[in-house]
Amino acid sequence: MVETVEIAGRKIGVNRPCFIIAEAGVNHNGDLRTAMELIGAASQAGADAVKFQTFAADRLVTREAPKAEYQKQTTSAAESQYEMLRRLELSAEAHRELMDYCREKGVLFLSTPFDEESADLLEELGVAAYKVSSGDITNLTLLAHLARKNRPMIISTGMANLSEVESAVLAVQNAGNHEFVLLHCVSSYPANPADANLRAMHTMRKAFNVPVGYSDHTSGIEVALAAVALGACVIEKHLTLNTSLPGPDHQASLEPNEFARMVKGVRIIEAALGTGRKEPTFSEANTSAVARKSLVAARDITAGTELTEEMIAIMRPGTGLPPAMRPELLGRVARTDIPAGTLLGLEMLT
Repeated sequence: MVETVEIAGRKIGVNRPCFIIAEAGVNHNGDLRTAMELIGAASQAGADAVKFQTFAADRLVTREAPKAEYQKQTTSAAESQYEMLRRLELSAEAHRELMDYCREKGVLFLSTPFDEESADLLEELGVAAYKVSSGDITNLTLLAHLARKNRPMIISTGMANLSEVESAVLAVQNAGNHEFVLLHCVSSYPANPADANLRAMHTMRKAFNVPVGYSDHTSGIEVALAAVALGACVIEKHLTLNTSLPGPDHQASLEPNEFARMVKGVRIIEAALGTGRKEPTFSEANTSAVARKSLVAARDITAGTELTEEMIAIMRPGTGLPPAMRPELLGRVARTDIPAGTLLGLEMLT
């Protein structure tokens, strides 16, 4: 099993801190200043990485391609998908500026390339890893092209069945790349929590023996937190400056304050998961002394008396002999007088 994948010196996988990606996507609305504000918000919220999308509308979509239903609801109905994407493109120079700003803010720059030329641009810019869109899970040509660059990959699997995921995994592995993470995903915006099917993460982990995470499109943070509790090693979540902004993904995104709450929740859950060993914690010591019980003299016991069951009570506190030792005291003889209510000790008996 590939337990960890290393991205920019950060190990991602089993028993590692969850890698949190703020999906800026196209929520910059084509404006470089807004994109930089998203980077600042992601950094301040505690994200490990902020992810954009690298594409050219001319290489991505035909002029006649329709919009998805959610895009029709959140953007102008008169605008084609091509026209929408054309105004959301980021230039190569914009990518450079964003990468520089990410370094300044201490957050990793990632992006999703939607074609081979975009992938090559990201390689030239020195991106640490490639993120693959769910829409390209069946684009084995692009997957192999990315895999041959020998950089880690994070592959979303929305809209795919297990057989399609297997084909994608084989395409990547056959191209010589074994450093990748699979993300379970439901490609609906926003996704219904009832459709989240988080247990599919376990199915993919068992099937492919690689680290598995979750790309979340539900509203709120509850489903993402549940995914972490179930073992997601990566959480990807859309980030926007304001959910009321025009654009295809803003309504399915978190605003900065809520994203920060999600990050805090993830870290709390990680701490709560612990090591898996069943043992008392240091913080329980005082409670143990108060709440557990000991063997106590149920009445005054005079020296020379042989102890019987009715002479031995089980009472708090828990600082004396444990109740399990009661049978060992039966028939022993008191060395001295033992007043009622005294915690019994072996030194009192013969």
